[in-house]
Amino acid sequence: MFKKAAVLVVSCGALLTACGGDARSENDEIVSNLIEAGFPANDIMVVDNAVYVGRDAHVSLESSREMLQGSGETPEQYRTTNLVGTSVTKICVVPTSQFNSYSRLSQGLDLAIENYNSQGLRITFARGSASDCTATISAKTTSGTGGSAGFPKGGKPYGTINIGTGLQSYSVDVNEHVITHELGHTIGFRHSDYYDRSISCGGSAANEGASNVGAIHIPGTPTTASRGGSVMNSCFGSNETGEWTSSDRTALDYLY
Repeated sequence: MFKKAAVLVVSCGALLTACGGDARSENDEIVSNLIEAGFPANDIMVVDNAVYVGRDAHVSLESSREMLQGSGETPEQYRTTNLVGTSVTKICVVPTSQFNSYSRLSQGLDLAIENYNSQGLRITFARGSASDCTATISAKTTSGTGGSAGFPKGGKPYGTINIGTGLQSYSVDVNEHVITHELGHTIGFRHSDYYDRSISCGGSAANEGASNVGAIHIPGTPTTASRGGSVMNSCFGSNETGEWTSSDRTALDYLY
């Protein structure tokens, strides 16, 4: 997730170019799998030897392979093929010491966890490690005012969220919003405006790509997006409340 008009800088020269021997061959397969799964090539980028779609969702090799085992449902919006399995009941989010040093990021994490736990889902989130964790997500910092994460694989949530330290200058609610959004990716949510990022980001229309495996509509939720209509919109503004919308709650209830 990025602030409106923010740009993700691609390292190593060009789109779809990896930096290194082993990483290149693995990333080439990930890119190939994503294209086969229906993602447009111009929405796939490689940054620091990691492949991303939709600007902030990291895709591993295993996750890209799972995307080729799609269910064949009609593509519209909201979730990936990969979801968190029933063996996961408690997801522990463990922030680094650097993350904890930013007061608003730290408060935003607590509020994001509360967002999920307030919904009575079959999965719960907790801050810090514990013996009864069935999955763990590391909360780390990165530069800028956005965030990044990835999609589930093997029935487990993606293991890392990266939150920009520039968010320290925004309200706690905005931090709550961004962290809730990135945690959403880790359990399988796509951008609700994936088909036209300009809805929340402004500028020209940009489609992240729909396929029969990567952008599956969740019953009961709108098939069109609106600015401010979902925590899972691609971009955020400075006046976000950090709270779920009614369609967000419907989607969470349906999946978990």
